[in-house]
Amino acid sequence: MKSDSDVAAWVALGSIPGLGGEFFRKLLAVFGDPQRVLNAGKGDLEKVVNRSLAAKILLGPDERIVEIALKWLADPANGIVTLADSEYPRPLLNIPDPPPLLYLKGKRALLGKRSFAIVGSRNATPQGVENAQSFARVLSDSGLCIISGLALGIDAAAHKGALAGASSSMAVVGTGLDVVYPARNRDLARELETKGLLVSEFPLGTPPLGTNFPRRNRIISGLSLGCLIVEAGIRSGSLITARHAAEQGRDVFAIPGSIHSPLSKGPHRLIKEGAKLVESAQDILEELGLPAVVSFDDPGIDSDPAKLLEQMGFDLIDLDTLCLRTGWTPQIISARLLDLEIAGFIKGVDGGMYQRVH
Repeated sequence: MKSDSDVAAWVALGSIPGLGGEFFRKLLAVFGDPQRVLNAGKGDLEKVVNRSLAAKILLGPDERIVEIALKWLADPANGIVTLADSEYPRPLLNIPDPPPLLYLKGKRALLGKRSFAIVGSRNATPQGVENAQSFARVLSDSGLCIISGLALGIDAAAHKGALAGASSSMAVVGTGLDVVYPARNRDLARELETKGLLVSEFPLGTPPLGTNFPRRNRIISGLSLGCLIVEAGIRSGSLITARHAAEQGRDVFAIPGSIHSPLSKGPHRLIKEGAKLVESAQDILEELGLPAVVSFDDPGIDSDPAKLLEQMGFDLIDLDTLCLRTGWTPQIISARLLDLEIAGFIKGVDGGMYQRVH
């Protein structure tokens, strides 16, 4: 474990204005550790960085940022992991721009779990929200920690589905970890603090600046085995995450939708560019070479077929989604679906889907 002085030096160097990850790593390669960088002279610094940046380093960090971080670390739920730490997530070491340090809040052991990203539109449709939550639950129960960005819509649904599963969830955010954005997800953030993990590369107190969110997307994809886009417009930030994933050698998956929906444009573009079209969580698990291990509770409630029909709506729907909506076991639902199909209320569609016809 690093001493307070070691942590302080990492936080101090990371707080220098304009010092991005690339220059941070170059300085570490030359000087060995952050404290030696902070102690270096003007001439030595200018051999590595430009004059302007060297002057900022010589001026020193904002001591208030360091003091706030050390006080924040007094809470055992909070932590900082750096490039020099053995617990720094190995998948991030292989991306082009790994963050020099990560602020953590929650169960830091999740950093070492196999993970999968689910992202999408903030203005998601009800069906998109349900898809994200359903896929996340199944993948979480199958051993994958689900990563997303704590945004409204698809991100929030993915976190909720994953938290209900066996392998929990991580949120990579674009603010300091003492800032919750958006405020409407405050309760979700608290749940992630206790049951999952919050992650940020940004110093405490960092507000939700627009430039931060594209940067955090590379961490979402970098931590993951693959990335699923549920719904996204053609200019959605989720496509940035997908692009990072492809560049990092991760698998990219997309759920198709109606050709008339603007939120299908992003997934359809990705599919045209080579993303894998998926219709179920099983498609993802098979591609990743992982078995499906899904557990559903049977609350013992009335399983009348008419109640199942009410939950179906009129869109195509699969067995996993019906399990989540009703809380019934797959065995009960399969039997009721057969009753409804025989009665002519629903029809089976290729791919294991069902649709209400009356």
